[in-house]
Amino acid sequence: MLEEEIHAFENIFKSKEYIFFTIYENDTQRPIGNTFLSDIDYKNRTAEFNIVIGEKEFRGKGYGTEAALLVLDYALNIVGLHNLFLKVFEFNKSAIRAYEKAGFIICGSRRQSHYIGGRYWDIIFMEALATEFKG
Repeated sequence: MLEEEIHAFENIFKSKEYIFFTIYENDTQRPIGNTFLSDIDYKNRTAEFNIVIGEKEFRGKGYGTEAALLVLDYALNIVGLHNLFLKVFEFNKSAIRAYEKAGFIICGSRRQSHYIGGRYWDIIFMEALATEFKG
């Protein structure tokens, strides 16, 4: 089982459909999360943005916003992508604010599509375009 998971991750890392980054805390260079582009479509110049700040004490300190800005700049200005999108739960207000600060805008939702804690939540879709990004 573990060998299968390792093999799957190795294939993902070799794939041109993914680009991975590690997020480090500035002072200690401790890894605190990761961010990646997935489902990269070079023909249509699109991808999905993903981020996780795994260390709770580093959430809400601007690391997510900074990482999102850096990945947006890289994806739109270096890789040459045109449209990045992401999905976020409606209850994650701090993440939505961070994404908006980085340059994403809300472009839609999938209503009541995720059941957590005894209630249904919307999934919010956000996107950023190269033509609108001010890196």
